[in-house]
Amino acid sequence: MTALIMLSVLFNSKIMAETTIPAGPVVDIQTSLGDIKVKLYDDTPIHRDNFLKLVNEGYYDGVLFHRVIKDFMVQTGDPDSKDAVPGQRLGAGSPDYTLEAEIDYPKHFHKYGALAAARTGDAVNPERRSSGSQFYIVTGEKYSAEDVARMAERSAMPRKQAYFNELVKQNEAKIKELQAAEDREGLEALRLQLVEEVEKNVKSELPEEVVEAYTTVGGTPHLDGQYTVFGEVLEGMDVVEKIQNAPTGRDDRPEEDIRVISMKVEK
Repeated sequence: MTALIMLSVLFNSKIMAETTIPAGPVVDIQTSLGDIKVKLYDDTPIHRDNFLKLVNEGYYDGVLFHRVIKDFMVQTGDPDSKDAVPGQRLGAGSPDYTLEAEIDYPKHFHKYGALAAARTGDAVNPERRSSGSQFYIVTGEKYSAEDVARMAERSAMPRKQAYFNELVKQNEAKIKELQAAEDREGLEALRLQLVEEVEKNVKSELPEEVVEAYTTVGGTPHLDGQYTVFGEVLEGMDVVEKIQNAPTGRDDRPEEDIRVISMKVEK
């Protein structure tokens, strides 16, 4: 590890340590490149309890970090990876269930070191249910405050549109009345009124701590509001850095296997 990377890791770890961390159980992850300690959030109980259950069953022992993208994230938890041969496509394995989404944004967001659940895409998974076992740890990159604001505005657009559509339904009778009377001015006035109500009730501005995190330690803000973040790394981001810097081949799989040796819940 270069001196520059080491300084970056130490700086990021210091900031993370100074951040207030929600209560919850701690899990030790022993990997072939070192140890990682994660805290699970108590206010995402479905994901917390499922993760603890799998850890206690030894479900994760031997799985690979099968998808690694530098300056983005490292992913593991596919049971099919335990005995995977070189070049084998991975990422589809999981238990025979998915988990109800517990997306609590912006309280929990994709900052550097965030622990989140993988899932299939919206086209086949509109409820954004999580994989029963696969998870990723965020590395990401740092952004300017302006970039964060723009991404926050973009991420708010679907929520604004959904709220606007609901208001339209609530005002359907009035809209039909104005249309029947060919009252274009009345329709435009109502539209502006609904837009104003949307802007008032659906905020795109982010809390100060979110902006600070993305501009100092970094992360992947474009994933916010779409995946369940259910914990964060307490120790071992230097190990995560080693994993994300590993050379990769097809489908972002590391060329040399990086394995979870064991996981255990701290007592």
